Amino acid sequence: MLELPRQLNLFEHAGPLLDRLRAEEPFPSGAAILARARAIVKELSEAEQIAVINAHPRIGERRDKVSALSFKEQGYDRDTTPPEVLKRLATLNEAYEQKFGFRFVVFVNRRSKEAIVPILEARLRGSREEERRTALREILAIAEDRLKRPCSH
Repeated sequence: MLELPRQLNLFEHAGPLLDRLRAEEPFPSGAAILARARAIVKELSEAEQIAVINAHPRIGERRDKVSALSFKEQGYDRDTTPPEVLKRLATLNEAYEQKFGFRFVVFVNRRSKEAIVPILEARLRGSREEERRTALREILAIAEDRLKRPCSH
């Protein structure tokens, strides 16, 4: 039986989701944790879902504002992102949050910040409902990736 790894925050600081998962642990496997997380996310109220989304750091946010895992996933340990790209991401993040009322979340999957810019631009054209569902799917994909990586445990 597995407990949610205390040293690893699979879902950043996503209170409503983590609270429910921790209330139900231990789990038989990492796959069981993810399956239950998928079900819980669908059961959460919209406000709770947005709290889960907003627990994730902004793409390109200052290094001292992201978790250790996000620091590595977003490539800060090898970052050579030009300042103009970081400025563009900050502008796009702000526009996204103004339009949708929650943070842009994407499974970076080791892509550069430059590669994220067109993704964020495209997602700005979506609807609020589409973006909320997409952000939650991305959060689950990030957690799944974190569980798979041996260095995460």
